[in-house]
Amino acid sequence: SLVLSSREARRVAVSSDEVDAAVASVASRYADRMEFLSDLSSNGLTEDVLREALRRELVFSGVLDRVATDRPPIGQQEARLYYQHEPDRFVVPERRRVRQILITVNDEIADNRRDVVRLRIETIATELKRYPDRFSDSARRYSECPSALHEGRLGDVQRGDLYPSLDATLFSMTEGAVSSPIETKIGFHVLWLEKVLAGRVLPFVEVESRITRVLDERNKRRYQSAFLAELREQKRRTAP
Repeated sequence: SLVLSSREARRVAVSSDEVDAAVASVASRYADRMEFLSDLSSNGLTEDVLREALRRELVFSGVLDRVATDRPPIGQQEARLYYQHEPDRFVVPERRRVRQILITVNDEIADNRRDVVRLRIETIATELKRYPDRFSDSARRYSECPSALHEGRLGDVQRGDLYPSLDATLFSMTEGAVSSPIETKIGFHVLWLEKVLAGRVLPFVEVESRITRVLDERNKRRYQSAFLAELREQKRRTAP
C-alpha cells in the first residue's frame, strides 16, 4: 500500500494489454475457462477482482524496478575484487568419468537371486580387470541399467552423485581401473573409471559476466530496500 500510494507509483503506467497478459497467464494454469472461473468463485473472487489485484502487482513491480534504475553499473575492478574474496564460489570440483555394469537382485527371479547375481558379476569383473577395453561391449550385453544403451556411460560425476558405496569406491580408484563388485540396495555394480577430471578454479574471464549480474542484482535489491525503508519512515513521521 505504501508503494502504490507513493509519488513514484504515479509515474508507472500499466497498460490493459499487460493486465490481460497477466490474467491469461493465471488462466493458462487451468484446463479450461470454466475451471478457471470456478476456482475464482470458490475463493470468493471474480475476474475483475483478479484483474485489479494483478494490476496493482504490476504497478508495484514497476515502481521497484524504477527506483533501482539509477544504480551505478558494476565495474571490472568491483567484479575482480569479488572474485578474489570469494574464491570458493568459482571452483569446479574434481569429477570422474565413469561407466558401470549393474545386475539387479530379485529373489523372486531365479537368474536374479543374490547368490546367482554375485557369482555372475564377479566373473564379469574378473574378466574386465584383465581386459578393460571390453567394458563397453559387456555393459551392452549384461547391464540392467538404462546406461547399457550408452555402453554403460554414467558421464562425469562428482562426489555425492552416486550411492555412498559407489561414491567411496569410485573416488578411491586410479584412472583406468575396473572395480570389484559393489553391492547397493538395487543390486551389484562394477565400475570402470575412464578418466579423472581434476578440480580447477575458473579463470576470471569465464565468470566476469556472472559476477557482474550477481553484484548488479544485489545493488538493485539494496536500492529497493532503501526505498521501502524511506516510505516506512515517512509514514512513521506523519502518523498521528
